Amino acid sequence: MHQDDPAPPPLCDVPPPPHDGPAEPVATRRGTGRDTGGRAAAFGWIDAAREQRRRAGLVRTLRPRPVESHLLDLASNDYLGLARHPEVTRGAAQAAHRWGAGATGSRLVSGSTELHARLEAELADFCGFEAALVLSSGYAANLAAVTALSGPGGLIVSDAGNHASLIDGCRLAKARTVVAPHADPEAVRKSLDGHDGPALAVTDAVFSVDGDAAPLRAFADACRAHGAGLLVDDAHGLGVLGDGGRGALHAAGLAGDTDVVATATLSKSLGSQGGAVLGPARVIEHLVNTARTFIFDTGLAPAAAGGARTALRLLRREPERASRARAVAAELHQRLTAAGLTVARPDAAVVSVRAPSPEQAVRWAADCRDAGLLVGCFRPPSVPDGISRLRLTARADLTPRQTREAVRTIVRTAPAV
Repeated sequence: MHQDDPAPPPLCDVPPPPHDGPAEPVATRRGTGRDTGGRAAAFGWIDAAREQRRRAGLVRTLRPRPVESHLLDLASNDYLGLARHPEVTRGAAQAAHRWGAGATGSRLVSGSTELHARLEAELADFCGFEAALVLSSGYAANLAAVTALSGPGGLIVSDAGNHASLIDGCRLAKARTVVAPHADPEAVRKSLDGHDGPALAVTDAVFSVDGDAAPLRAFADACRAHGAGLLVDDAHGLGVLGDGGRGALHAAGLAGDTDVVATATLSKSLGSQGGAVLGPARVIEHLVNTARTFIFDTGLAPAAAGGARTALRLLRREPERASRARAVAAELHQRLTAAGLTVARPDAAVVSVRAPSPEQAVRWAADCRDAGLLVGCFRPPSVPDGISRLRLTARADLTPRQTREAVRTIVRTAPAV
C-alpha cells in the first residue's frame, strides 16, 4: 500500500549513515555503532534500527521451505495450484534443456528467444491485448510501465492501496505523483482536473492486502474524460477473474482498449516466474526502446518462460480452475465470518482476516503453522493503515475437506480480543 505521503518518520535514536568517515577499514566495538576511535562506524546505525524493529514486534526472518512439507499452504500465491503441476514442471524442464539455464543476456542483445516471442503472443491473445512484453519479474514490469509511460511535465495519479512496485515506479518516474484515496474514481477525476499534459492513472486490479477489486470501469471513465491513460496491475486478477481467468480488465470489458495498459506476473496463477506488460503495439514498442528494467536486465530464464507458457495452455484447457479459486475464497470468507472473525469480502482469491495487533498476528500465524497450516502475516509498514492481518490465499486445488480444516485451525488458534 502507498507509503509515499507523508514520508516515514525517522528512526528514534538512530544516527544517520556516515558520509565522511575514513576510507580504510576500521574495527568496531560490538553494539555501539562507533569505531575504536569513537567515530561513527559504517552501518553502525543498523543496530539501533534492528532494536527498534524488535521492540515494535516487526522483525522479519527468512524461513527456507523444504522440498516436501506437511503444511497445508494458504500463504503462497499459487492460486490455480500449477506451480507443481506435472505438465508445468515438465514444460519448464524441457525449455531449460532446449534453450539453456539462462537467457544469456538482455533481451536486446542475446536474451530474446523464439520461446519469449511465443509466450508474448499467447499472453496477449489470451488476455485480449494487441501485444505483450515479457520481463524478468512482475516488479520489473511495473517499474518499466510506470517510468516509460510518464515523464517530465506529466502527472501520475496513484491509488493509495497500490503495491510497492507501482509506488517505486512512481518514485522513479520524472512526473509529478498525486496519491488518490483508495478505490475512489471521483478523487482520480479531481486529481486530473486542470492538468495540461500527459497523465496516467495507476492502480492494482485486485489489491494484495485485502483482496478487494478496483472499480476499473469508473477509473477508465475518469481517465477518458481528461485524455489520460490507465495502467492496471493485474497480478492478482490474471488466472482468477474474467472469462476462464483472462483477468480483471477482460472482465471489465477494457482489455485491448487503446488507452489501457496492463501489467501481470507469471509467478501467481501461472505458477512460474516473470512479469509482462500488455497493451497497444505502439506502447510495447515504446517500452522496448525506453524501459530501463527491460533494456538493462537479463531476459527471463527459459525455464520460467516454458513453465508459464505451459500453464497458460493448461488454463485454456481447464478454465474452471478460475471459478474454483473464487469459490474457495468465498467459502473461506463465509465460514470465518460465521465463526465471528473480521474478514474482508474477497473479490478474487485473497482473503484477509484482521488481527488485534502485530504481535498477536505473528503469534496467530505461528500457532497456525504449529497446527499444520501455513498462512501469510501482514503487518506495518506493509499495511500503513495500522491493521495487522492474516492473509489467506484460496487455491483451486484445495479440497472441501482441506478448506474446512483450514477454517477450524484459524478459528481455534485465534487470539482473544
